[in-house]
Amino acid sequence: MTKEPVQKTIDQILDKRQSLKKLREILFANIIMAGEIPAPTGCERALTQFLCDRFTEGWLNDISRDQAGNVAAVLPGTNGKRNLLVAAHVDKIWGESEDHTVNVGVGRMSGRGIADNGLGVAVLATLPLVLEALEIQLKSNLILLGTTRSFGRGDLAGMRFFLEHTDREIGAGLCLEGMNLGRLSYSSLGMARGVISVDSKGSYSGPDEQSSGAIACLNELVGELLELNRGGFPETKILIGSMEAGSGFNVPPGKAKVRFEIRSEDAHLVERVETEVKSLIGRKKLGYVGEVTVEMIAYRQPGDLGANHPFVEAAHHTLSCLGIRPNVEPSISELAALLDRKIPSLTLGITKGESRHSPEEMIHLEPIFDGLAQIVSVLEFMDESGFEFEG
Repeated sequence: MTKEPVQKTIDQILDKRQSLKKLREILFANIIMAGEIPAPTGCERALTQFLCDRFTEGWLNDISRDQAGNVAAVLPGTNGKRNLLVAAHVDKIWGESEDHTVNVGVGRMSGRGIADNGLGVAVLATLPLVLEALEIQLKSNLILLGTTRSFGRGDLAGMRFFLEHTDREIGAGLCLEGMNLGRLSYSSLGMARGVISVDSKGSYSGPDEQSSGAIACLNELVGELLELNRGGFPETKILIGSMEAGSGFNVPPGKAKVRFEIRSEDAHLVERVETEVKSLIGRKKLGYVGEVTVEMIAYRQPGDLGANHPFVEAAHHTLSCLGIRPNVEPSISELAALLDRKIPSLTLGITKGESRHSPEEMIHLEPIFDGLAQIVSVLEFMDESGFEFEG
């Protein structure tokens, strides 16, 4: 499979950068609007309605909202025999009551969720105009999908529901993430996600029993959890996502919990570490009068398209033409659901940014146009290529 389609697309985009710049005001307006709409997992309707409105204004076909809350629209191809999927998750990590104001500075925007994934949603909404400005018509139908319930207990529920219920056969997929430009994911990690809860109905029989109630037990648990990390290859990690306990200064908390995630490229290692976590909880119960429980809430299987897949080679070539250094990393997001169904797919980052998942989350504006160039280039290559899964 040759790379000529990629080179042709890059030359075309570089020659027509001014055409892309004409979309500047529309694109930046979409970024601000998508960034300022709260969309916590499970409460994404306002942001999916924004997508619906933009798709309607773009005269797209088959605009729909499914039972999972996903919003999809179709840009018909010239022959319509195959279907390409471009997806961006719409949920954010921030609650509805948080301030989502987008601050605009010189060459940058900042605010909660602006990169993850307000920018991805905005680019999804603007993509038909990008293709029109570049006078690119794909042979394949282009399905634009805003997916819900990606984070936490959501466990990619939106993407999974769409793939299970769509009546269109998806030939290939592209997932959009706001940060960082150069990100290239073609594999997904195996994952097990859980919550450990401590209820101190009695006193903890450890050295800190008088100081902190349930916290003493939880502190020991976290230390022992981290000791389960495995180096080597493939690396297996336990990540501590959050801890909760108490609300005062001088009252030992009666309850505490910790959220954790096991990650590895090897599914068997994920299962083995999960078993060790459960054994650890069992042993901890013996030294505790109260209750110590673990609830596993989400699982993902590892997947890999393969470093030599034509889509991966095309993405590398595209980034090279744009002078962007690739950052290859596995994904745990929507890409995992696509690879699990043997749909050849990639995840690409759109721009440079800083302070991801903080109130000061920030994106740089000028690199977005390089991000658009890579997206269109890879899409056109996918459109000209076969849809084989070689992983």
